[in-house]
Amino acid sequence: MATLGLIGSGRIGGTVARLAVDAGYDVVLSNSRGPETLAGLVEELGPHARAATPAEAAEAGDLVVVSVPLRAYRDVPVEPLAGKVVIDTNNYYPQRDEHIRELDDKSATSSELLQRHLPTSRVVKAFNNIYFGHLGSLARPAGSPERTALPISGDDANAKATVADFLDAIGYDTVDQGPLAGSWRCEPGSPVYGVIYMAPGETSMVTAAPVPANAATVKAAVEAARR
Repeated sequence: MATLGLIGSGRIGGTVARLAVDAGYDVVLSNSRGPETLAGLVEELGPHARAATPAEAAEAGDLVVVSVPLRAYRDVPVEPLAGKVVIDTNNYYPQRDEHIRELDDKSATSSELLQRHLPTSRVVKAFNNIYFGHLGSLARPAGSPERTALPISGDDANAKATVADFLDAIGYDTVDQGPLAGSWRCEPGSPVYGVIYMAPGETSMVTAAPVPANAATVKAAVEAARR
């Protein structure tokens, strides 16, 4: 089974790591504060998990998840990720990340910025549109009538196929919503961001019970997005 590297092991990264371990993957976790700060999560995940530095996690991963605040994307190691498929979970929150001109004037998407930073990697956007608690709860086996879908974006068809296979392994279907330039369709404020996995009328992702959303539902929400 392949090894999943994680650069950033917070709410989304940690949840993806749990799903990956449950699916049989080895995981190498990292964060900006040092491997020793991940001892509790490693213990929770068991013998298929270990902690490392971001560069070591990047080197070890056959597939690597980048899940850091967008303001820190330039700190993601470049050389160890050369030639690899990189899953980008990031969103742009100006109140957290400070203003980024290319995102404010819509001349680029956040994932395009990461792709420019990682010119020899193949970036695929995924996991950014779902609350981490719902991500951990909605995974279902293939063929389940309650199987949920997640949108992905990317410029490389083979990289998107690799990510779709990973999502399938951890319990999710995939909706390919196009290139990184169009990944704004699943960013904060879009119809597919968060609320699609909540019951109608719910207003808080934190308190709302998770509701499955199949591929047709997710595709319709992606197509309804407007800038």
